Amino acid sequence: MSNPKHDKGEHYLTTPKAEPFLERVIFNNRAIILGLLALLTLFLGYNAIKIQPDASFERMIPLEHPYIVNMMDNRKDLENLGNFVRIAVEAKQGDIFNKEYMETLKQITDEVFYLNGVDRSGLKSLWTSNVRWVEVTEQGFQGGTVIPDNYDGSHQSLEQLRQNVLRSSEVGRLVSDNFKSTIVYAPLYEKNPETGEPLDYAEFSRQLEEKVRQKYEAQNPNVEIHIVGFAKKVGDLIEGIGSIAWFAGITIVLTTLLLFWYSRCIAGTLVPVVTSIIAVFWQLGTLRLLGYGLDPYSVLVPFLVFAIGISHGVQIVNAMAVEASKGFDAVTSARLAFRSLYIPGMLALISDAFGFLTLFFIQIDVIRDLAVAAGIGVAFVIITNLVLHVLIMSYIGITKRGVNHVQNRSSNKDRKWRVLSYFSHPGVAPISLLIAVIGLGLGVYYKQDLKVGDLDKGAPELRKDSQYNQDNAFIIDNYSTSADVMVVMVRTPKEQCTQYSVLRAMDALEWELQNTPGVQSTASLADVSKIVTKALNEGNWNWYAISRNQTIINASIRSAPSGLINTDCSLTPLLVFLEDHKAETLQTVVKRVEAFAQENNNDEHTFLLAAGNAGVEAATNEVISKAKDRMLMFVYGVVSLLCFVTFRSIRAVLCIVIPLGLTSVLCEAIMAVSGIGIKVATLPVIALGVGIGVDYGIYIYSKLEKYLIEGKTLQEAYFETLRSTGKAVVFTGVTLGIGVVTWIFSPIKFQADMGFLLFFMFLWNMVGAIWLLPALARFLLRPDRMVAKARAAE
Repeated sequence: MSNPKHDKGEHYLTTPKAEPFLERVIFNNRAIILGLLALLTLFLGYNAIKIQPDASFERMIPLEHPYIVNMMDNRKDLENLGNFVRIAVEAKQGDIFNKEYMETLKQITDEVFYLNGVDRSGLKSLWTSNVRWVEVTEQGFQGGTVIPDNYDGSHQSLEQLRQNVLRSSEVGRLVSDNFKSTIVYAPLYEKNPETGEPLDYAEFSRQLEEKVRQKYEAQNPNVEIHIVGFAKKVGDLIEGIGSIAWFAGITIVLTTLLLFWYSRCIAGTLVPVVTSIIAVFWQLGTLRLLGYGLDPYSVLVPFLVFAIGISHGVQIVNAMAVEASKGFDAVTSARLAFRSLYIPGMLALISDAFGFLTLFFIQIDVIRDLAVAAGIGVAFVIITNLVLHVLIMSYIGITKRGVNHVQNRSSNKDRKWRVLSYFSHPGVAPISLLIAVIGLGLGVYYKQDLKVGDLDKGAPELRKDSQYNQDNAFIIDNYSTSADVMVVMVRTPKEQCTQYSVLRAMDALEWELQNTPGVQSTASLADVSKIVTKALNEGNWNWYAISRNQTIINASIRSAPSGLINTDCSLTPLLVFLEDHKAETLQTVVKRVEAFAQENNNDEHTFLLAAGNAGVEAATNEVISKAKDRMLMFVYGVVSLLCFVTFRSIRAVLCIVIPLGLTSVLCEAIMAVSGIGIKVATLPVIALGVGIGVDYGIYIYSKLEKYLIEGKTLQEAYFETLRSTGKAVVFTGVTLGIGVVTWIFSPIKFQADMGFLLFFMFLWNMVGAIWLLPALARFLLRPDRMVAKARAAE
C-alpha cells in the first residue's frame, strides 16, 4: 500500500477514480501482465528478426502531385525515362577504339542484359542493334548499326567503328565527348512482368558490383566502371544500412554506461535498456506483420524509439529512487513512481506520436511509412515504459547503492540547483527573455536562406566522396547529357503530334530553355525534324528549321527514335538535360515551362510537367514546401491542445510551447547556414524535434505546478523541481543527444544530417525547458490562482 501522507501530496495529479483503477489493474495483476507481455515479446521478436530492407521507386515519389499524376498517366508512352541505370565503361589508357576495350564492353552488355530487373528491349550500348548511325548521300539516306556487320577487332573494322560513331548522334550520349568511355544504358522494371514481384534494389545493386564492376575491372586492368541511377543509389543506401547496426551497438553501450553513472544501480541501468529494446522489437515485429519493410528512411526510427524509451525510463528510475530513499519498499516505490508520472508520461508520449503522425501531411509514401513506424513504436513505448518497466522494477527495486546515490546527490547538488533556480528570479528572468528574443531574431534572419530540395550535385543522400557521387561526377564531366533529366510531355489529339504548330511550339520552348540558367541541352521531335530536313537539302544550314510543308515534316520524322513519339502520335516528350538537380535549378526551369505552357496551351497541344528524375525531384520539392508549414502548425496545435487538456491553462501551454518554437526557428537557421535543405530526409527531423522535445517541458512544468499549488514561491518551487527531476531532464537531453550524435560518422549523408540536427534539437529543447520555461513562468503564471483553482477542484 502507498503511504497516505505521500498520496496526499500526489493526488492532484490524477482524478480520484482513475488513480485506483489504473493502479489496481496493473499492480494487482503483475504476474499475469508480465506473462502476457513475455509471450507478446516472443511472438513479435520472432517476426522482428525476419523483417527485410525494402525500397520502391514509386513509394519515394509524391504520387498525388499533378506532375507525377501526369507522368504515371503517360508512363507507357514514355520510353525508359523513369527508373534506369547508366554504366560508363572507361578506358584508362588510350580511347575506346581498341579490340580489348570493345570486347570488354560487349561482355558487360551481355552481362547486364541477363540481370534480373532489366527491361531488355530498351537496353542500349554500342553493341545493341537499336544504336544506329545515319548519313545523307547522293543516293539518299544510308545507315546501319554502329558496330559494323563485319566487325572482327581488326584495325580496319575499328576505324569503321570510329566513323560510325562520328556519324551517329550518340557522341555526348552513349559515347563520351573525349571518346575515352561509353555507356551501357539499362532501363528497369519496377515489378517483374512475369512474377509481379517488386525489384530487389539491394540484390540488383549487389549484382552490379559483383558481376559488372568487380568482375570486369579485375579482368581488364585498363577499364574502370562508373554506375549511376536511382536503383544504384538506393542499393548503396541499403548497403549503408548495414553500418547502422554498429551505430545501434554504440548507442546502446554509451546509453548503458551513462545510465549506470546516473543511477549507480544495476537494475536501474539494465531494465530501461532492455524494455526500450523490447519496444523496438515489438515495433519491428508489428511492421512485418502489417507488410512493411525497412526502407532507407524508416530504418532510423528504431533509434528514435529506443531513445524515447530511455528518456522516459530515466524518469521512472529517478522517481523510484526518490521514493525508495524515503523508505518505501519496491512495490510501493513503483506504484508511487507510476502515479506521479503516468499522466505527464502519457502526455509526452502521445505528443511524440502526434509529432510523428503529422508527417502524413506529406504525400510521399516513404515519409508516411516513417510516420506509421514511429507511431507504432511510440505506442509500444507507452506500454513498455509505464507498464513493463514499472512492473519489473516493482519486483527488483532500486539497489541500496542506488538509494544512497540519490541521497548523496540530493545533499551535494543543492547548491547547483539553487544557482539554476535563479532563472526564475525577477531580476534574471527578463534577461533570459531578452536573450531569447535576440536568438529568435537571429534565427528568423538566417532561416530566410533555407532552401527546399537538394543543395549539392549528385546524390545528397550519400557523401560527396562516396563511390556513387564520384561516378556521377565522372558522367557529368564527360557527357553532354547529364543524369538529371526533366521531361515535358506534349499532349495532342491522336495523329496530331507532328503538326507544324506543335513542332513550332516545342522548338520555341526549347529555345527558351536553352537560354535558361542550369539547362545543359534539350532534345525533342522538333530537333529530329530540323536535322533531317537539313540533311535532305544537302546539309545546307539554311534548311535547319521546321518546314511549313506537312509532307516534308512527315518525311523528316519518319525515322524518329521510338522514345520521342508514341504509337498513336498523341504524345511526344521534350527532354531537358540539367546541369544538376539543385533546388534553384529546378525552380527556375519549372517556372519557365509553366509560364510558357500558360501562354501557349491550346486545343492543338498541351505542355505537361513533368517526368524524368528531375521532374520527380521538382514535384517532391513542391510537396515538401507546401507541407512544411502546415505540418508544423498541426504539430504545435496538437501539442498545445494536449497540454491545455492536461493542465487546463493557456499560460501553461505558452510556458511549454514557446521554448519549442524557438528551437524550431534556430534549427531552420542552422540548416540554412550549414547548407542543409529541407527534403525527404530532413523534413521529419523538424516534426520529431518538436514531438520529442516537448517531453522536457511537460516533466518540468508538472513538477513546478505541484510545488506552486503547495504554496511555495516561484523560485522555491523551481528549486524543488530541479532537485526532484532536474537531473533526470538534463541526463535525458544529454543521453538522447549522444545517442544520435554518433550518426554524424555514418556513410549515409542524410543520416549524418539527421544526427546533427536531432543532436541540436534534443539538447536545445532541454536547455529551453531548464532555462527559458522558468523565465516565462515568472511573467505568465499566477500561483495564487493556481492554488485557488486546485482547492476548488477538491
